[in-house]
Amino acid sequence: MSKKVISVFTAFLFMLILCSFVSPFSSNEKIEGNKIERKIVYNKKKHAIILSWGAFGTSGNYIITRGGSRLATDFVSVGSTSKLSFTDNKPNTDKYENYYKVTRNNITIVISLENQIFGDNMYFYDRKHEKAETARNDINSQFGAIGLGGANGEWTTKRQAYYFKPNVNGQTYDVGGSGSASSAEANSIELGFYSHIGGLGKVPSDVKLGAIFTRPHLSGGANATCTFWRSVENVEVMRDFSWTVSQSTSARRLSIDGTSKYISDIGSTNFWGSGGFIADTHYTSTRPNWGGQQQWYTRNTIFPSGSGTMGGSYNMVWQGCVNPPQADDVNSPVATTPIIKEKPFLFIDSDGEYKVFVPAWQKDRIGTSWTSKDMGQGKVQDLLTQWYITKEGDTDVEINAALKAGKNIFFTPGHYALNAPIQVNRKDAILLGAGIASVTLEPTDKNTWGCIYADDKDGIVIAGLLMDSFNSTTYQVRIGNEGANADHSSDPILLTDITCRVGGVQSKNIQIQTAMQINSNNVVGDHFWLWRADHGSQKGGDLRWIRDRCKNGLIVTGKDVTLYALFVEHFQEYEVLWLGERGRTFFFQNEPPYDAPNQAAWSSQGGKVNGYAAFKVANSVKEHHTIGMGSYAVFTGTDGNVNKKNGFEIPNSPDVKLEKMCITRFAGSGNIQNVVNGVGGNTVTGAKRVALYNNGEGTQPFDEEFTLPNRESYPAYISMEK
Repeated sequence: MSKKVISVFTAFLFMLILCSFVSPFSSNEKIEGNKIERKIVYNKKKHAIILSWGAFGTSGNYIITRGGSRLATDFVSVGSTSKLSFTDNKPNTDKYENYYKVTRNNITIVISLENQIFGDNMYFYDRKHEKAETARNDINSQFGAIGLGGANGEWTTKRQAYYFKPNVNGQTYDVGGSGSASSAEANSIELGFYSHIGGLGKVPSDVKLGAIFTRPHLSGGANATCTFWRSVENVEVMRDFSWTVSQSTSARRLSIDGTSKYISDIGSTNFWGSGGFIADTHYTSTRPNWGGQQQWYTRNTIFPSGSGTMGGSYNMVWQGCVNPPQADDVNSPVATTPIIKEKPFLFIDSDGEYKVFVPAWQKDRIGTSWTSKDMGQGKVQDLLTQWYITKEGDTDVEINAALKAGKNIFFTPGHYALNAPIQVNRKDAILLGAGIASVTLEPTDKNTWGCIYADDKDGIVIAGLLMDSFNSTTYQVRIGNEGANADHSSDPILLTDITCRVGGVQSKNIQIQTAMQINSNNVVGDHFWLWRADHGSQKGGDLRWIRDRCKNGLIVTGKDVTLYALFVEHFQEYEVLWLGERGRTFFFQNEPPYDAPNQAAWSSQGGKVNGYAAFKVANSVKEHHTIGMGSYAVFTGTDGNVNKKNGFEIPNSPDVKLEKMCITRFAGSGNIQNVVNGVGGNTVTGAKRVALYNNGEGTQPFDEEFTLPNRESYPAYISMEK
């Protein structure tokens, strides 16, 4: 932000201005983070704010100034003191619009209620007190540290979320610009790794941004296949939304007024990406094109009418959308979303308080959950009274105690190291992460059981969390105890924006049986990326094969489980193993493990079959339906002679069917030899498709017994109620 320009008319005027205002960024001012103790107390009855802090500096008084936000244009002098506390008896009317700078000897600390509540990794912007360019400049200034590849990007433990307060008096956060969001002239907000943008209004149009851009960082800026771990929700994008991303990225609850031709626009069409997720969004003027993307899942989104192509190479699923593309080999429009509950989100209510909106369950939905005037069906929860707000450094003991006390958990951005699983053991409990918050197993061998264990209870919601492993475990996430049989049809369990990551970051060997297991009935999953890392700190090839061990990405034993946008990659046996009845999956993406050293090490069904199917429905299942499936061979770390017999395997049964399947080879010498059950063709001659397999003529897989984790796989002190 620009320094305040002081015009010298008279000496008196000069002194008046100098004493009344302080530039938020003095050239010799050192802003301290959380190293110095800070505390703020709001007295509602007296409308007074009491500040206190730990000693710093060497001499002189502490100078206190106040602004309406962290980056407010003007900070006003409110007093000075030699003590370690100060009372402001005339703060701004809204208690959250009081940011204090306490300065002594060119050292400054910032104190605010929002910082005290949410910690140092959540950044709030307020157009009422800031210039239009302030938020953009602040976010983009961090991109050099968190947005690029390498140690400061893809594998950093830094997490951050950028929250925008509703616009006032017709103002916007748009600094102005032109052209596609990737161009310098667009003045876009550039979003980096582990970053989240959230609007704090009730509806997207309450927060108007200009343009948003995500930058591919591989192959000279054309390859977005590793542009992971970022999200945006509940804002209106006025000029261009250039969302050049791949897995574990989420765009939700948006109003997009204009966009360049390509959603993944870097100024030309030579980029490529590995898929993504967008939902509950309204494109108001332009039909975007996903050209350059291998696949994509789009749910409950409204597009302007039109018949032009919307891009994509292999597997594009459009569910519950208005004006989707016509069906063809690549595009699979699905008329409705049979059951869905949107992800909860943080907002500021009419009383000025922070709340969480928890949307309601909806059936057979078409289009968005909200309108320009109505935030939609759901319930409002008070954040400060009904939720426990974590900060980086909180432990499993504190989080589990809060859950036991009846609180829901709001994870502020951070890297949370656990010595025991988070235990979700009551009805309607919610875990909600912001800023790609990471729930991480300690490398100290203390937690050998997992990240999150949820009991078999109605209405549990787990959203917006990345599960990481520095340690060997049975699971990363487990929903319902083994043998769970409760009926949750009236209030299902929701899992949304979930990433399970095996490998990539740790220095020691780890072994996990399965990343996620769903034992409960009536679970709805809305966007997963379950990933055994194909790159990271370890060497590739057979060294990774024995260092980062994980059999299955997902095991489903529960009945009536519905999944949307399921990305599962590189696990060492069946990547998805489905044992429950009446399962449904809408969109599935997969790459097999790159690093199976030889065929003998990677053969299924008692060694009779080359490799493991990516999606395996057990022969015992009588009813199952999946639409939109892709599995792509990338056998680059093998001995050159590794193949996979089938992309997908299911029983030949009248009520088990798979639709719109595609296989192909991206790299390496090995191939997927058939699409499903021995039919469909070999990727040696290119992409192969099967439109429908239902009680088909292919060879049914051999009967198998599957070794699943059991009750002995978790510690006795975790009491899983029945």
